[in-house]
Amino acid sequence: MLKNFNGRPSLATVLKASTVAGIAAAVLATGVPLEITRSYAEAVKVQAPAVPSFANVVDAVSPAVVSVRVENRVNPVSDNNNDGFSFDFNGRGFDDLPDDHPLKRFFKQFGQDPNDQQGHSRRFGQNGPNGGPNGPGGKGRLRPVAQGSGFFISEDGYIVTNNHVVSDGQAFVAVMNDGTELDAKLIGKDPRTDLAVLKVDGKGKKFTYVNWADDNNVRVGDWVVAVGNPFGLGGTVTAGIVSARGRDIGSGPYDDYLQVDAAVNRGNSGGPTFNLSGEVVGINTAIFSPSGGSVGIAFAIPASTAKDVVADLMKDGQVSRGWLGVQIQPVTKDIAESIGLSEPSGALVVAPQAGSPGDKAGMKAGDVVTALNGETIKDARDLSRRIGAMQPGSKVELSVWRAGKAQPLTVELGTLPIDQKDASADDNSQPQQPEAPASEKALADLGLTVGPSDDGKGLAITEIDPNSDAADKGIKEGEKITSVNNQEVSSADDIVKVLNQAKKDGRTRALFQIQSSEGSRFVALPINGQG
Repeated sequence: MLKNFNGRPSLATVLKASTVAGIAAAVLATGVPLEITRSYAEAVKVQAPAVPSFANVVDAVSPAVVSVRVENRVNPVSDNNNDGFSFDFNGRGFDDLPDDHPLKRFFKQFGQDPNDQQGHSRRFGQNGPNGGPNGPGGKGRLRPVAQGSGFFISEDGYIVTNNHVVSDGQAFVAVMNDGTELDAKLIGKDPRTDLAVLKVDGKGKKFTYVNWADDNNVRVGDWVVAVGNPFGLGGTVTAGIVSARGRDIGSGPYDDYLQVDAAVNRGNSGGPTFNLSGEVVGINTAIFSPSGGSVGIAFAIPASTAKDVVADLMKDGQVSRGWLGVQIQPVTKDIAESIGLSEPSGALVVAPQAGSPGDKAGMKAGDVVTALNGETIKDARDLSRRIGAMQPGSKVELSVWRAGKAQPLTVELGTLPIDQKDASADDNSQPQQPEAPASEKALADLGLTVGPSDDGKGLAITEIDPNSDAADKGIKEGEKITSVNNQEVSSADDIVKVLNQAKKDGRTRALFQIQSSEGSRFVALPINGQG
Protein backbone atom coordinates (compact mmCIF):
# COMPACT_ATOMS: atom_id res chain seq x y z
CA MET A 1 0.00 0.00 0.00
CA LEU A 2 1.27 3.48 -0.85
CA LYS A 3 1.85 5.61 2.25
CA ASN A 4 2.35 9.34 2.81
CA PHE A 5 5.26 10.87 4.69
CA ASN A 6 3.85 10.05 8.14
CA GLY A 7 3.27 6.35 7.32
CA ARG A 8 -0.51 6.56 6.90
CA PRO A 9 -2.42 5.61 3.71
CA SER A 10 -2.46 8.38 1.12
CA LEU A 11 -5.66 9.99 -0.13
CA ALA A 12 -5.08 8.31 -3.51
CA THR A 13 -5.19 4.95 -1.77
CA VAL A 14 -8.49 5.85 -0.12
CA LEU A 15 -9.98 7.00 -3.42
CA LYS A 16 -8.87 3.81 -5.17
CA ALA A 17 -10.69 1.61 -2.66
CA SER A 18 -13.11 -0.54 -4.70
CA THR A 19 -15.84 -0.88 -2.08
CA VAL A 20 -17.46 1.12 0.68
CA ALA A 21 -15.86 -1.30 3.10
CA GLY A 22 -12.46 -0.51 1.60
CA ILE A 23 -13.02 3.21 2.00
CA ALA A 24 -14.09 2.71 5.60
CA ALA A 25 -10.94 0.75 6.35
CA ALA A 26 -8.73 3.34 4.69
CA VAL A 27 -10.41 6.24 6.50
CA LEU A 28 -10.01 4.44 9.80
CA ALA A 29 -6.29 4.09 9.12
CA THR A 30 -5.94 7.82 8.45
CA GLY A 31 -7.25 8.68 11.87
CA VAL A 32 -10.61 10.16 10.87
CA PRO A 33 -12.82 10.73 13.95
CA LEU A 34 -14.70 7.66 15.15
CA GLU A 35 -18.15 9.05 14.47
CA ILE A 36 -17.32 9.47 10.75
CA THR A 37 -15.93 5.96 10.64
CA ARG A 38 -19.17 4.68 12.15
CA SER A 39 -21.14 6.36 9.37
CA TYR A 40 -19.11 4.45 6.82
CA ALA A 41 -19.71 1.23 8.72
CA GLU A 42 -23.41 1.93 8.70
CA ALA A 43 -23.25 2.60 4.96
CA VAL A 44 -21.47 -0.70 4.45
CA LYS A 45 -24.16 -2.51 6.38
CA VAL A 46 -26.93 -0.96 4.33
CA GLN A 47 -25.36 -0.92 0.83
CA ALA A 48 -23.14 -4.00 0.61
CA PRO A 49 -24.85 -6.88 -1.24
CA ALA A 50 -25.30 -10.16 0.54
CA VAL A 51 -22.54 -12.66 -0.27
CA PRO A 52 -24.16 -15.59 -2.14
CA SER A 53 -23.85 -18.92 -0.35
CA PHE A 54 -24.93 -22.34 -1.52
CA ALA A 55 -24.52 -23.93 1.90
CA ASN A 56 -28.24 -24.23 2.65
CA VAL A 57 -28.92 -25.87 -0.69
CA VAL A 58 -25.99 -28.25 -0.29
CA ASP A 59 -27.04 -29.22 3.24
CA ALA A 60 -30.53 -30.05 1.99
CA VAL A 61 -29.66 -32.04 -1.14
CA SER A 62 -26.39 -33.81 -0.27
CA PRO A 63 -28.06 -36.79 1.47
CA ALA A 64 -29.94 -37.48 -1.78
CA VAL A 65 -26.79 -37.67 -3.95
CA VAL A 66 -24.87 -40.94 -4.20
CA SER A 67 -21.73 -42.27 -5.82
CA VAL A 68 -22.42 -45.15 -8.20
CA ARG A 69 -19.83 -47.93 -8.39
CA VAL A 70 -20.18 -50.34 -11.30
CA GLU A 71 -18.69 -53.84 -11.19
CA ASN A 72 -18.22 -56.53 -13.81
CA ARG A 73 -16.54 -59.89 -14.29
CA VAL A 74 -13.87 -58.58 -16.62
CA ASN A 75 -10.37 -57.23 -16.47
CA PRO A 76 -10.39 -53.58 -15.36
CA VAL A 77 -10.81 -51.08 -18.15
CA SER A 78 -8.48 -48.21 -18.85
CA ASP A 79 -9.18 -44.83 -17.32
CA ASN A 80 -10.30 -43.49 -20.69
CA ASN A 81 -13.46 -45.64 -20.63
CA ASN A 82 -14.68 -44.93 -17.15
CA ASP A 83 -17.70 -42.71 -17.44
CA GLY A 84 -17.71 -41.13 -20.85
CA PHE A 85 -15.43 -38.23 -20.01
CA SER A 86 -12.05 -38.07 -21.73
CA PHE A 87 -9.05 -37.89 -19.41
CA ASP A 88 -5.49 -37.80 -20.61
CA PHE A 89 -2.36 -35.74 -20.46
CA ASN A 90 -1.84 -34.81 -24.12
CA GLY A 91 -2.29 -38.44 -25.10
CA ARG A 92 0.00 -39.86 -22.43
CA GLY A 93 -0.91 -42.45 -19.85
CA PHE A 94 0.02 -42.34 -16.18
CA ASP A 95 2.89 -44.73 -16.82
CA ASP A 96 4.47 -42.08 -19.06
CA LEU A 97 4.69 -39.57 -16.23
CA PRO A 98 8.08 -39.06 -14.55
CA ASP A 99 8.48 -40.83 -11.21
CA ASP A 100 8.75 -37.48 -9.41
CA HIS A 101 5.63 -36.06 -11.09
CA PRO A 102 3.15 -34.86 -8.41
CA LEU A 103 0.19 -36.51 -10.16
CA LYS A 104 1.99 -39.85 -10.22
CA ARG A 105 2.65 -39.60 -6.49
CA PHE A 106 -0.98 -38.56 -5.96
CA PHE A 107 -2.45 -41.58 -7.70
CA LYS A 108 -0.06 -43.96 -5.95
CA GLN A 109 -1.04 -42.43 -2.62
CA PHE A 110 -4.72 -43.00 -3.29
CA GLY A 111 -4.35 -46.56 -4.51
CA GLN A 112 -4.09 -46.17 -8.29
CA ASP A 113 -0.82 -47.61 -9.49
CA PRO A 114 0.17 -45.97 -12.80
CA ASN A 115 2.39 -48.95 -13.56
CA ASP A 116 -0.24 -51.67 -13.18
CA GLN A 117 1.23 -54.95 -14.40
CA GLN A 118 -1.81 -55.48 -16.62
CA GLY A 119 -1.47 -52.06 -18.22
CA HIS A 120 -4.74 -50.76 -16.76
CA SER A 121 -5.45 -47.75 -14.60
CA ARG A 122 -7.32 -48.73 -11.46
CA ARG A 123 -9.73 -46.75 -9.35
CA PHE A 124 -8.31 -44.76 -6.49
CA GLY A 125 -10.18 -44.22 -3.26
CA GLN A 126 -12.07 -47.51 -3.63
CA ASN A 127 -11.28 -50.77 -1.89
CA GLY A 128 -7.66 -49.96 -1.25
CA PRO A 129 -4.67 -50.11 -3.56
CA ASN A 130 -5.69 -53.37 -5.23
CA GLY A 131 -8.62 -51.71 -6.97
CA GLY A 132 -11.20 -54.27 -5.82
CA PRO A 133 -12.21 -56.58 -2.99
CA ASN A 134 -10.51 -59.56 -4.59
CA GLY A 135 -7.11 -57.98 -5.00
CA PRO A 136 -4.91 -58.31 -8.04
CA GLY A 137 -5.43 -61.10 -10.49
CA GLY A 138 -9.19 -61.24 -9.89
CA LYS A 139 -10.01 -62.24 -13.45
CA GLY A 140 -13.54 -63.57 -13.65
CA ARG A 141 -14.55 -61.97 -10.37
CA LEU A 142 -16.65 -58.89 -9.82
CA ARG A 143 -14.46 -55.84 -9.74
CA PRO A 144 -15.00 -52.10 -10.26
CA VAL A 145 -14.97 -51.09 -13.92
CA ALA A 146 -16.64 -47.67 -13.76
CA GLN A 147 -17.81 -45.01 -11.38
CA GLY A 148 -20.25 -42.16 -11.58
CA SER A 149 -22.90 -40.32 -9.65
CA GLY A 150 -26.64 -40.51 -9.09
CA PHE A 151 -29.44 -39.23 -6.91
CA PHE A 152 -32.61 -40.45 -5.18
CA ILE A 153 -35.90 -39.37 -6.72
CA SER A 154 -38.13 -41.30 -4.31
CA GLU A 155 -38.06 -42.16 -0.64
CA ASP A 156 -38.24 -45.89 -1.41
CA GLY A 157 -34.83 -45.98 -3.10
CA TYR A 158 -35.08 -45.23 -6.85
CA ILE A 159 -31.85 -43.67 -8.15
CA VAL A 160 -31.30 -41.80 -11.42
CA THR A 161 -27.93 -41.97 -13.21
CA ASN A 162 -26.51 -42.13 -16.75
CA ASN A 163 -26.85 -45.11 -19.04
CA HIS A 164 -23.18 -44.86 -20.01
CA VAL A 165 -22.21 -45.23 -16.34
CA VAL A 166 -24.05 -48.54 -15.86
CA SER A 167 -24.17 -49.97 -19.39
CA ASP A 168 -21.26 -52.39 -18.94
CA GLY A 169 -22.07 -53.41 -15.38
CA GLN A 170 -23.27 -56.65 -13.83
CA ALA A 171 -23.44 -55.37 -10.26
CA PHE A 172 -23.97 -51.90 -8.82
CA VAL A 173 -23.25 -50.25 -5.47
CA ALA A 174 -24.68 -46.93 -4.31
CA VAL A 175 -22.41 -45.13 -1.84
CA MET A 176 -24.26 -42.53 0.20
CA ASN A 177 -22.72 -39.31 1.46
CA ASP A 178 -22.20 -40.80 4.92
CA GLY A 179 -20.21 -43.71 3.43
CA THR A 180 -23.00 -46.30 3.62
CA GLU A 181 -22.80 -48.79 0.74
CA LEU A 182 -26.00 -50.32 -0.63
CA ASP A 183 -26.36 -52.92 -3.35
CA ALA A 184 -28.45 -51.62 -6.23
CA LYS A 185 -30.50 -53.31 -8.93
CA LEU A 186 -30.77 -52.03 -12.48
CA ILE A 187 -34.43 -51.23 -13.20
CA GLY A 188 -34.05 -49.96 -16.74
CA LYS A 189 -31.93 -47.86 -19.07
CA ASP A 190 -32.45 -45.74 -22.15
CA PRO A 191 -29.38 -45.33 -24.40
CA ARG A 192 -31.06 -42.70 -26.58
CA THR A 193 -31.25 -40.18 -23.75
CA ASP A 194 -28.37 -41.68 -21.72
CA LEU A 195 -30.53 -42.24 -18.65
CA ALA A 196 -30.81 -45.20 -16.29
CA VAL A 197 -32.66 -46.05 -13.08
CA LEU A 198 -31.31 -48.14 -10.19
CA LYS A 199 -33.15 -49.31 -7.06
CA VAL A 200 -31.75 -49.99 -3.59
CA ASP A 201 -33.51 -51.87 -0.82
CA GLY A 202 -33.43 -49.75 2.29
CA LYS A 203 -35.24 -52.41 4.34
CA GLY A 204 -37.93 -49.94 5.33
CA LYS A 205 -35.68 -46.91 5.48
CA LYS A 206 -36.96 -43.74 3.86
CA PHE A 207 -34.34 -42.00 1.77
CA THR A 208 -33.92 -38.28 1.31
CA TYR A 209 -34.87 -37.50 -2.28
CA VAL A 210 -35.07 -34.49 -4.57
CA ASN A 211 -37.66 -33.14 -6.99
CA TRP A 212 -37.53 -32.06 -10.62
CA ALA A 213 -37.43 -28.39 -11.52
CA ASP A 214 -39.82 -26.78 -14.00
CA ASP A 215 -37.85 -26.14 -17.21
CA ASN A 216 -39.93 -23.07 -17.90
CA ASN A 217 -38.32 -21.41 -14.89
CA VAL A 218 -34.73 -22.19 -15.91
CA ARG A 219 -33.08 -19.16 -17.49
CA VAL A 220 -29.67 -18.56 -18.99
CA GLY A 221 -27.66 -16.85 -16.24
CA ASP A 222 -29.34 -18.65 -13.32
CA TRP A 223 -27.09 -19.99 -10.57
CA VAL A 224 -26.75 -23.78 -10.45
CA VAL A 225 -24.96 -26.21 -8.12
CA ALA A 226 -23.54 -29.55 -9.29
CA VAL A 227 -23.03 -32.34 -6.77
CA GLY A 228 -21.23 -35.56 -7.66
CA ASN A 229 -18.31 -37.94 -7.44
CA PRO A 230 -15.48 -36.52 -9.60
CA PHE A 231 -12.48 -38.86 -9.92
CA GLY A 232 -13.90 -41.06 -7.17
CA LEU A 233 -13.39 -38.40 -4.49
CA GLY A 234 -16.97 -38.68 -3.24
CA GLY A 235 -19.47 -35.90 -2.54
CA THR A 236 -18.07 -32.79 -4.22
CA VAL A 237 -19.91 -29.52 -4.83
CA THR A 238 -19.25 -27.01 -7.61
CA ALA A 239 -21.22 -23.96 -8.68
CA GLY A 240 -21.78 -21.93 -11.83
CA ILE A 241 -24.52 -20.62 -14.07
CA VAL A 242 -26.68 -21.90 -16.89
CA SER A 243 -24.63 -20.88 -19.93
CA ALA A 244 -27.06 -21.90 -22.68
CA ARG A 245 -30.10 -24.00 -23.45
CA GLY A 246 -31.04 -26.35 -26.27
CA ARG A 247 -27.50 -27.46 -27.07
CA ASP A 248 -27.05 -30.13 -29.76
CA ILE A 249 -23.72 -31.95 -29.24
CA GLY A 250 -24.30 -34.59 -31.89
CA SER A 251 -24.94 -37.48 -29.52
CA GLY A 252 -28.37 -38.34 -30.92
CA PRO A 253 -31.72 -37.11 -32.22
CA TYR A 254 -32.90 -36.15 -28.73
CA ASP A 255 -30.10 -33.70 -27.96
CA ASP A 256 -31.51 -30.75 -26.04
CA TYR A 257 -28.89 -30.14 -23.38
CA LEU A 258 -28.43 -27.43 -20.81
CA GLN A 259 -24.92 -26.01 -20.89
CA VAL A 260 -23.47 -25.04 -17.51
CA ASP A 261 -20.11 -23.68 -16.46
CA ALA A 262 -19.94 -25.41 -13.07
CA ALA A 263 -16.83 -27.59 -12.84
CA VAL A 264 -17.87 -31.07 -14.01
CA ASN A 265 -15.34 -33.88 -14.44
CA ARG A 266 -15.10 -37.63 -14.89
CA GLY A 267 -17.17 -39.26 -12.17
CA ASN A 268 -19.79 -36.50 -12.23
CA SER A 269 -21.73 -38.44 -14.87
CA GLY A 270 -25.27 -39.10 -13.70
CA GLY A 271 -25.05 -36.52 -10.94
CA PRO A 272 -27.60 -33.73 -10.50
CA THR A 273 -27.37 -30.02 -11.16
CA PHE A 274 -29.62 -28.04 -8.80
CA ASN A 275 -31.19 -24.62 -8.80
CA LEU A 276 -31.08 -22.55 -5.62
CA SER A 277 -34.37 -24.11 -4.51
CA GLY A 278 -32.72 -27.54 -4.40
CA GLU A 279 -34.61 -28.82 -7.44
CA VAL A 280 -32.92 -30.86 -10.18
CA VAL A 281 -32.63 -28.79 -13.35
CA GLY A 282 -30.45 -31.33 -15.17
CA ILE A 283 -28.36 -34.52 -15.07
CA ASN A 284 -24.68 -34.09 -15.91
CA THR A 285 -23.77 -36.29 -18.85
CA ALA A 286 -20.91 -34.83 -20.92
CA ILE A 287 -18.20 -32.21 -21.05
CA PHE A 288 -16.27 -30.48 -23.78
CA SER A 289 -12.63 -30.69 -22.85
CA PRO A 290 -9.50 -30.60 -25.02
CA SER A 291 -7.46 -31.26 -21.87
CA GLY A 292 -9.60 -33.96 -20.26
CA GLY A 293 -10.47 -31.81 -17.25
CA SER A 294 -13.14 -29.20 -16.73
CA VAL A 295 -12.86 -26.10 -18.90
CA GLY A 296 -16.24 -24.72 -17.89
CA ILE A 297 -18.35 -26.34 -20.63
CA ALA A 298 -20.58 -29.12 -19.33
CA PHE A 299 -23.84 -30.51 -20.65
CA ALA A 300 -26.81 -31.71 -18.63
CA ILE A 301 -29.97 -33.56 -19.66
CA PRO A 302 -32.81 -31.14 -18.84
CA ALA A 303 -35.33 -32.06 -16.17
CA SER A 304 -38.23 -32.07 -18.62
CA THR A 305 -36.62 -34.81 -20.70
CA ALA A 306 -35.40 -36.81 -17.72
CA LYS A 307 -38.69 -36.67 -15.81
CA ASP A 308 -40.72 -38.48 -18.48
CA VAL A 309 -38.00 -41.01 -19.35
CA VAL A 310 -37.37 -41.87 -15.70
CA ALA A 311 -41.10 -42.33 -15.07
CA ASP A 312 -41.28 -44.84 -17.97
CA LEU A 313 -38.18 -46.70 -16.76
CA MET A 314 -39.59 -46.98 -13.24
CA LYS A 315 -42.89 -48.27 -14.59
CA ASP A 316 -41.87 -50.61 -17.42
CA GLY A 317 -38.06 -50.81 -17.34
CA GLN A 318 -37.92 -49.34 -20.84
CA VAL A 319 -39.13 -46.39 -22.88
CA SER A 320 -41.72 -46.82 -25.65
CA ARG A 321 -41.47 -44.09 -28.25
CA GLY A 322 -43.56 -43.10 -31.19
CA TRP A 323 -42.09 -43.92 -34.60
CA LEU A 324 -42.68 -42.23 -37.94
CA GLY A 325 -40.17 -44.31 -39.89
CA VAL A 326 -38.69 -41.71 -42.23
CA GLN A 327 -35.12 -40.56 -42.68
CA ILE A 328 -34.95 -36.79 -42.27
CA GLN A 329 -32.44 -33.95 -42.47
CA PRO A 330 -32.46 -30.20 -41.74
CA VAL A 331 -33.81 -27.69 -44.25
CA THR A 332 -31.07 -25.25 -45.25
CA LYS A 333 -31.63 -21.81 -46.73
CA ASP A 334 -30.70 -23.08 -50.18
CA ILE A 335 -33.12 -26.02 -49.90
CA ALA A 336 -35.92 -23.75 -48.73
CA GLU A 337 -35.38 -21.44 -51.69
CA SER A 338 -35.29 -24.34 -54.14
CA ILE A 339 -38.69 -25.72 -53.04
CA GLY A 340 -40.43 -22.44 -52.45
CA LEU A 341 -40.49 -22.37 -48.63
CA SER A 342 -40.43 -18.88 -47.15
CA GLU A 343 -37.93 -19.83 -44.43
CA PRO A 344 -35.48 -22.67 -43.70
CA SER A 345 -37.47 -24.62 -41.12
CA GLY A 346 -39.11 -28.02 -40.85
CA ALA A 347 -37.73 -31.51 -41.50
CA LEU A 348 -36.89 -32.71 -45.02
CA VAL A 349 -37.82 -36.34 -45.71
CA VAL A 350 -34.88 -38.10 -47.36
CA ALA A 351 -36.66 -41.44 -47.66
CA PRO A 352 -39.52 -43.27 -45.89
CA GLN A 353 -38.67 -46.76 -44.70
CA ALA A 354 -40.63 -49.45 -46.48
CA GLY A 355 -43.69 -50.49 -44.47
CA SER A 356 -43.20 -47.78 -41.85
CA PRO A 357 -46.06 -45.61 -40.55
CA GLY A 358 -44.86 -42.71 -42.66
CA ASP A 359 -44.67 -44.87 -45.75
CA LYS A 360 -48.18 -46.21 -45.19
CA ALA A 361 -49.50 -42.67 -44.75
CA GLY A 362 -48.11 -41.64 -48.12
CA MET A 363 -45.01 -39.64 -47.11
CA LYS A 364 -42.53 -39.25 -49.96
CA ALA A 365 -38.89 -38.31 -50.42
CA GLY A 366 -38.68 -34.53 -50.78
CA ASP A 367 -41.59 -33.80 -48.44
CA VAL A 368 -40.95 -31.21 -45.74
CA VAL A 369 -42.79 -31.67 -42.44
CA THR A 370 -43.59 -28.13 -41.35
CA ALA A 371 -46.06 -28.73 -38.50
CA LEU A 372 -47.17 -31.45 -36.08
CA ASN A 373 -50.68 -31.25 -34.61
CA GLY A 374 -50.80 -27.58 -35.58
CA GLU A 375 -47.47 -26.65 -33.97
CA THR A 376 -44.61 -25.46 -36.15
CA ILE A 377 -41.63 -27.81 -36.56
CA LYS A 378 -38.37 -25.91 -36.15
CA ASP A 379 -36.00 -28.49 -37.59
CA ALA A 380 -35.35 -32.21 -38.00
CA ARG A 381 -34.24 -32.57 -34.37
CA ASP A 382 -37.45 -30.92 -33.19
CA LEU A 383 -39.55 -33.42 -35.16
CA SER A 384 -37.57 -36.39 -33.80
CA ARG A 385 -38.02 -35.26 -30.20
CA ARG A 386 -41.73 -34.57 -30.55
CA ILE A 387 -42.50 -37.87 -32.28
CA GLY A 388 -40.36 -39.77 -29.77
CA ALA A 389 -42.26 -38.21 -26.88
CA MET A 390 -45.58 -39.56 -28.16
CA GLN A 391 -47.07 -42.94 -27.42
CA PRO A 392 -47.08 -45.65 -30.09
CA GLY A 393 -50.51 -45.93 -31.69
CA SER A 394 -51.17 -42.19 -31.44
CA LYS A 395 -52.66 -40.51 -34.49
CA VAL A 396 -50.95 -37.27 -35.45
CA GLU A 397 -51.75 -34.59 -37.99
CA LEU A 398 -48.80 -33.51 -40.11
CA SER A 399 -48.57 -30.52 -42.39
CA VAL A 400 -46.36 -31.47 -45.33
CA TRP A 401 -44.92 -29.12 -47.94
CA ARG A 402 -44.99 -30.90 -51.29
CA ALA A 403 -44.82 -29.61 -54.88
CA GLY A 404 -44.98 -25.99 -53.76
CA LYS A 405 -47.96 -26.22 -51.43
CA ALA A 406 -48.95 -27.50 -48.00
CA GLN A 407 -51.14 -30.54 -47.54
CA PRO A 408 -52.29 -32.49 -44.46
CA LEU A 409 -51.39 -36.08 -43.66
CA THR A 410 -52.70 -38.28 -40.84
CA VAL A 411 -50.23 -40.82 -39.48
CA GLU A 412 -50.72 -43.52 -36.86
CA LEU A 413 -47.38 -43.81 -35.10
CA GLY A 414 -45.65 -47.13 -34.64
CA THR A 415 -43.20 -48.20 -31.92
CA LEU A 416 -39.61 -47.09 -32.34
CA PRO A 417 -37.55 -50.29 -32.74
CA ILE A 418 -34.78 -50.89 -30.24
CA ASP A 419 -32.42 -51.38 -33.19
CA GLN A 420 -33.31 -48.99 -36.01
CA LYS A 421 -31.21 -51.02 -38.44
CA ASP A 422 -33.76 -53.83 -38.19
CA ALA A 423 -36.53 -51.35 -39.00
CA SER A 424 -34.89 -50.26 -42.24
CA ALA A 425 -34.81 -53.75 -43.77
CA ASP A 426 -37.21 -54.38 -46.65
CA ASP A 427 -38.27 -57.72 -45.23
CA ASN A 428 -37.91 -59.77 -42.06
CA SER A 429 -36.24 -62.78 -43.63
CA GLN A 430 -32.91 -63.89 -42.22
CA PRO A 431 -30.90 -65.44 -45.07
CA GLN A 432 -27.90 -67.51 -44.15
CA GLN A 433 -24.78 -65.42 -44.31
CA PRO A 434 -21.86 -66.69 -46.41
CA GLU A 435 -18.67 -67.58 -44.65
CA ALA A 436 -16.52 -64.53 -44.00
CA PRO A 437 -13.49 -64.11 -46.26
CA ALA A 438 -10.07 -64.95 -44.84
CA SER A 439 -9.20 -61.23 -44.67
CA GLU A 440 -12.19 -60.53 -42.41
CA LYS A 441 -11.26 -63.47 -40.18
CA ALA A 442 -7.73 -62.12 -39.89
CA LEU A 443 -8.98 -58.71 -38.80
CA ALA A 444 -11.44 -60.35 -36.40
CA ASP A 445 -8.44 -61.95 -34.70
CA LEU A 446 -7.12 -58.44 -34.18
CA GLY A 447 -10.47 -57.44 -32.68
CA LEU A 448 -11.40 -55.23 -35.62
CA THR A 449 -14.35 -55.13 -37.99
CA VAL A 450 -13.97 -52.66 -40.85
CA GLY A 451 -15.96 -51.26 -43.74
CA PRO A 452 -15.73 -48.58 -46.41
CA SER A 453 -15.21 -45.04 -45.15
CA ASP A 454 -17.53 -42.20 -46.09
CA ASP A 455 -14.85 -40.32 -48.00
CA GLY A 456 -13.36 -43.40 -49.66
CA LYS A 457 -10.03 -42.93 -47.88
CA GLY A 458 -8.95 -45.66 -45.52
CA LEU A 459 -11.29 -48.04 -43.70
CA ALA A 460 -13.95 -47.21 -41.15
CA ILE A 461 -13.81 -49.22 -37.92
CA THR A 462 -17.36 -50.46 -37.46
CA GLU A 463 -16.87 -52.71 -34.43
CA ILE A 464 -14.27 -53.40 -31.73
CA ASP A 465 -13.94 -56.55 -29.65
CA PRO A 466 -13.81 -55.16 -26.08
CA ASN A 467 -11.44 -57.95 -25.03
CA SER A 468 -8.95 -57.35 -27.85
CA ASP A 469 -5.55 -55.68 -27.95
CA ALA A 470 -7.08 -53.05 -30.22
CA ALA A 471 -9.57 -52.09 -27.50
CA ASP A 472 -6.84 -52.08 -24.86
CA LYS A 473 -4.86 -49.64 -27.00
CA GLY A 474 -7.82 -47.26 -27.11
CA ILE A 475 -8.98 -47.87 -30.68
CA LYS A 476 -12.68 -47.05 -30.93
CA GLU A 477 -15.61 -47.71 -33.19
CA GLY A 478 -16.10 -44.85 -35.64
CA GLU A 479 -12.40 -44.17 -36.14
CA LYS A 480 -10.53 -44.94 -39.38
CA ILE A 481 -7.47 -46.97 -40.37
CA THR A 482 -5.59 -44.93 -42.97
CA SER A 483 -2.37 -46.94 -43.24
CA VAL A 484 -0.60 -50.02 -41.93
CA ASN A 485 3.19 -49.96 -41.74
CA ASN A 486 3.03 -46.66 -43.61
CA GLN A 487 1.20 -48.23 -46.56
CA GLU A 488 -2.20 -46.80 -47.42
CA VAL A 489 -5.08 -49.28 -47.18
CA SER A 490 -8.57 -49.21 -48.66
CA SER A 491 -9.77 -52.79 -48.06
CA ALA A 492 -9.41 -55.64 -45.58
CA ASP A 493 -7.32 -57.49 -48.19
CA ASP A 494 -4.87 -54.57 -48.27
CA ILE A 495 -4.36 -54.84 -44.51
CA VAL A 496 -3.84 -58.60 -44.62
CA LYS A 497 -1.25 -58.26 -47.38
CA VAL A 498 0.74 -55.84 -45.26
CA LEU A 499 0.43 -58.10 -42.21
CA ASN A 500 1.60 -61.14 -44.19
CA GLN A 501 4.62 -59.24 -45.46
CA ALA A 502 5.42 -58.09 -41.93
CA LYS A 503 5.34 -61.70 -40.75
CA LYS A 504 7.69 -62.74 -43.54
CA ASP A 505 10.02 -59.96 -42.44
CA GLY A 506 10.01 -61.42 -38.93
CA ARG A 507 7.96 -58.69 -37.32
CA THR A 508 5.56 -59.42 -34.47
CA ARG A 509 3.69 -56.12 -34.60
CA ALA A 510 2.28 -53.81 -37.24
CA LEU A 511 1.94 -50.06 -37.05
CA PHE A 512 -1.61 -48.89 -37.63
CA GLN A 513 -2.32 -45.24 -38.35
CA ILE A 514 -5.66 -44.33 -36.75
CA GLN A 515 -7.62 -41.24 -37.71
CA SER A 516 -10.26 -39.75 -35.41
CA SER A 517 -12.02 -36.45 -35.01
CA GLU A 518 -9.20 -35.36 -32.69
CA GLY A 519 -6.43 -36.08 -35.20
CA SER A 520 -4.16 -38.92 -36.27
CA ARG A 521 -2.11 -41.31 -34.15
CA PHE A 522 -0.14 -44.54 -34.52
CA VAL A 523 -0.94 -47.75 -32.65
CA ALA A 524 1.16 -50.94 -32.74
CA LEU A 525 -0.86 -54.17 -32.75
CA PRO A 526 0.43 -57.77 -32.48
CA ILE A 527 0.24 -59.84 -35.67
CA ASN A 528 1.23 -63.29 -34.42
CA GLY A 529 -1.09 -65.90 -35.82
CA GLN A 530 -2.32 -63.75 -38.70
CA GLY A 531 -2.38 -65.53 -42.05
